[in-house]
Amino acid sequence: MPVSSRLAGARELRVAVIGVSVVIVALLASLIAPLWMLALGPIVLGVPHLLADLRYCVVRPGWHRDRRLWLTAAAPLVGVGLGAPLEYGLLGVAASALVIDGAWARRIAVVVAALGLGVGVRALGSTADLIFAHAHNFVAVGLWAAWRPREGKLHLAVLGAFVLVSAALSLGLGDFVWSAGLAAGVPAGLDARTHVATLAPGLGQPWGLRLVLLYCFAQSVHYGVWLRLVPEDDRDRPTPRSFRASYRALCGELSPWLLGLFTLAAIGLAVWACVDLTQARTGYLRFARFHGMLELTAVGLLIVGGRRG
Repeated sequence: MPVSSRLAGARELRVAVIGVSVVIVALLASLIAPLWMLALGPIVLGVPHLLADLRYCVVRPGWHRDRRLWLTAAAPLVGVGLGAPLEYGLLGVAASALVIDGAWARRIAVVVAALGLGVGVRALGSTADLIFAHAHNFVAVGLWAAWRPREGKLHLAVLGAFVLVSAALSLGLGDFVWSAGLAAGVPAGLDARTHVATLAPGLGQPWGLRLVLLYCFAQSVHYGVWLRLVPEDDRDRPTPRSFRASYRALCGELSPWLLGLFTLAAIGLAVWACVDLTQARTGYLRFARFHGMLELTAVGLLIVGGRRG
């Protein structure tokens, strides 16, 4: 009780403990069964984390009620989800920053940054998708860190743990995973060679496998950010809610048809995975490209409009 009551009453401490726990669990899972994490993570957590993206990046700030954003940001995001090049999404980031209320200096900074990224993406071609796939996991962590004004520095423990583990994996912490055979037994099309060809094409060993392991870890933390850390930080009251109260809040903020749509999507993805896990994962990741752009749009809006209270 002394420990639990302390965690329940102090949001900063609770978020720090949850965040460090997310990093530790993600590391252990990535070392024990990395390829299964890469295979099943999107199937199990993908749709719920997309719902969290929509809830906290759009609905909770009230940006879904701004018609200007529907005109400037919605179409590019849908287009990216349907396969349009990433530069179209970045045009949406720039356009949304122009129409939202805020200081002109901030608007210009966001527009210049988005258009600059768009030019770089255009020049890189298909390589841009690969870079974006890796980078958006780190963008989510940075977005969480800037989500609200902090009362202390406990959140730095989470950021420090994340950076430390990322550096350690990049330098070979997980090399034993491949030599010890801990990444064996996955379905066809989800083996280490396939992931290296997809996530680290052209990289020789051991750097290709290290990058795959880093992606596995960062993606897992990315899910934890949207499903645990952002909800804790965005909640109006500092103390936790019961599951029932959390469900009532979810229903109050999102319409029943939208919740039903996401529920059907989660069930459909799970059924598809039972039939063909490889194709289900590929199909989800292809559509989910848009949510990285949604996070970048949220970053731009936060910069222009200021942090949430």
